[in-house]
Amino acid sequence: MANLFLNQAKQYAATRPVYPLELFEFIASKTPRHELAWDVGTGSGQAAASLAKLYKNVVGTDTSAQQLSYAPRLPNTRYVHTPPDLPLEGIHADVAQPGSVDVVTVAQAFHWLDLPRFYAQARSVLRAPHGVLAAWCYTEPRVGAAVDEVFWRLYHGSQPHWAPNRKLVDDEYRNVDFPFDPVDGETHTGPFEFSTERRMDLDDYLSYITSWSAYQTAKEKGVEMLDEETIKEFAQAWGGQRDEVKTVRYPVFLRIGKVRQESDA
Repeated sequence: MANLFLNQAKQYAATRPVYPLELFEFIASKTPRHELAWDVGTGSGQAAASLAKLYKNVVGTDTSAQQLSYAPRLPNTRYVHTPPDLPLEGIHADVAQPGSVDVVTVAQAFHWLDLPRFYAQARSVLRAPHGVLAAWCYTEPRVGAAVDEVFWRLYHGSQPHWAPNRKLVDDEYRNVDFPFDPVDGETHTGPFEFSTERRMDLDDYLSYITSWSAYQTAKEKGVEMLDEETIKEFAQAWGGQRDEVKTVRYPVFLRIGKVRQESDA
């Protein structure tokens, strides 16, 4: 994941949607204790900053040091640059001690993980029996019929440039293996749907597209996804001036569960 976003860290931080407060309040309501949260694939620290308002301490980890350089510095949050192959002993030494974490979160990075390996790490550090794993993604933006029509044509054409893991996002994490039990008060592990909005002019919106890993991959192959004709189509669909600000909505899908008891695993 680090290599895909290496050249785009600053742009990624500036153009991606902010996760809704309701999402974090829902997650926090499912953890009896609020001592320590571990945000995996924290990137530029968006989720970590929100968790820091609800948990006493937060640790955010990422394989990209460049992404971490744009994360907000907060008194109760620390960031750790972790190699992809960090062994479990390294997790315990650098991230969190066994059985010490109340919630492990993964915001828009779950599909990049080696899930069996990650699940073992999460189970090791989560506080049994109520430690919670929460993983969510947002899917593609909605603006209005005219803009969305151009967008979906572009998005479908971009499919060869996405990593195969991206299909998990397109599927809203519905069919991913998620070996955790429903949290208290729920009968399933999701996905639970939320929504977030961002105000954007056309240049902001196009910058979001150029922050895609698929855009960077295509560009490295000599393919310009936002060619002159496509930009013209977006401008016509946007209507008015390029600096006209519109509300862009992103659906958010959450999988959440608590540590499964040994006898149920």
